[in-house]
Amino acid sequence: MSGEDFLAQRFEEHRPHLRAVAYRMLGSLSEADDVVQETWLRLSRSDAAAVENLGGWLTTVAGRVCLDLLRSRSTRREDPLHDQDGQVRLPDPVISSTAGPDPEQEVLLADSVGMALMIVLETLGPAERLAFVLHDMFAVPFDEIAPVLGRTSASVRQLASRARRRVQGAVPAPGDGSALPRPPAGGTPVRQVVDAFLAAARDGDFDALVAVLDPEVVVRSDGGTLRPSLLRRGAAQVASQAITFARYAEAAHPVLVNGTPGVVATAQGRPLSVMAFTVRGDRITALDILTDPERLARIDLSVLGR
Repeated sequence: MSGEDFLAQRFEEHRPHLRAVAYRMLGSLSEADDVVQETWLRLSRSDAAAVENLGGWLTTVAGRVCLDLLRSRSTRREDPLHDQDGQVRLPDPVISSTAGPDPEQEVLLADSVGMALMIVLETLGPAERLAFVLHDMFAVPFDEIAPVLGRTSASVRQLASRARRRVQGAVPAPGDGSALPRPPAGGTPVRQVVDAFLAAARDGDFDALVAVLDPEVVVRSDGGTLRPSLLRRGAAQVASQAITFARYAEAAHPVLVNGTPGVVATAQGRPLSVMAFTVRGDRITALDILTDPERLARIDLSVLGR
């Protein structure tokens, strides 16, 4: 085996991990793949023999590439926008069959990276997001993150702490001191809550919808550049959209969306929407709907039959 082939083999061992880092950083599966490719190019152009910890080196390089992309988004039309003039951009969902994620998806979704957490990460500034993702999610030491950001270790620690407070404030933590949320214990199983919502939507039953929605529920719908975005707050206002939800509910197929129960609605063999639910106890606290035709076209519908 040549030296280049050996290096490529070692890189492939780290590919799933690097894709997971990039997905958490960017919320985009296609951009995550681009980051992994760019990281390989940088490795192939470097003196790999001088790298003592290849995994750590690759992680920080991937983080640096992601940071550049996040900083460049301010000049791009497709910037993630939340609650600004009704504009919404959701992270890319990871769709799995109800039997569970495949091995590659399991790496991608480790640490319960549900849509609720991904949406909170989207609200962090580039530096905060890098510090939190690399340290809290991948245990990269602060002194290794500091050169990527051009800051001191103490400054990076403060960034991660600030990001951690925002994450914990928006997504309930498990109560064990961890910054990362876990699925809640107790209460009605999430799938039953989702099924109750879909049944009420199909029937156009306003009262039944209100009963399954948290009073402060938030619904975000991302239609991309071709369809309007939707932002609704409060159970009554959300339930008033029952006719809209009925269209999706009639064609809904159960799936896992970022590891938790959700649905994909289809029409004529094509994806119409992806619905991700955040449930606390027996109420839906958030409903995130992707209706962007461009991103829906990338979804592999073969998971519906598994």
